Amino acid sequence: MRSTKFARVAVAVLFLGAGASPVCGQVGDLLNEAPLTKIPEEMTLEEYRDMNRRLTVGLLLSAVPVPGMVHYYAGEKRTQRRILAASALGLGSIVVAIANRGDQKFPDSDFGVLVLNAGDTEKERRYAKIPTEISGADTTFRLQELFRKGDGSRAGFALLGLGLIGGAFVYDVIHGILVIEKKRDLVRYKYGKKLSLILEPGVDVRNKSAGLNLSLRF
Repeated sequence: MRSTKFARVAVAVLFLGAGASPVCGQVGDLLNEAPLTKIPEEMTLEEYRDMNRRLTVGLLLSAVPVPGMVHYYAGEKRTQRRILAASALGLGSIVVAIANRGDQKFPDSDFGVLVLNAGDTEKERRYAKIPTEISGADTTFRLQELFRKGDGSRAGFALLGLGLIGGAFVYDVIHGILVIEKKRDLVRYKYGKKLSLILEPGVDVRNKSAGLNLSLRF
């Protein structure tokens, strides 16, 4: 009877531990360190790090305004450098677009042109004088503003830069999270297959009692 009671208690503890561990993991996933447990002899330090990488930390690092932070945390240094290079190229494209702002010119007009603030690149404005009524020697004009136009390269560089930077951030977050998940799954699958749950009877001679001992072995 006593051994049966011990067996029931052991099974209950096992199920309670399995049910409570996900909740505790969610609450303490960010701040708590991984518990000190027995590590297989063949497990490398990199595999141990991969097994303990947390998605919450990766998501928090994605809020840092530096592309590649999630891949850096995932241990993908080469991919992180590529993301940084793409972002730097995007930033350079935006700088080129801003620098070419002064290259835009006013379009030609078939009518007379009224120029205000001539010579001032920032404030100069031009209007086409379109005649609307002619009465003897007097002519009434309607002013139509002429806007500077470029060859389209400025807008293209700006869009290219924004696309590269935005794409780098999105790729870093989505692909980085997938990499963390994949690495964790590979390590857990590799060493999880080597785990064996052993149920052994135990006898306490001093207390004159018997029970069951649960243990994990590699």
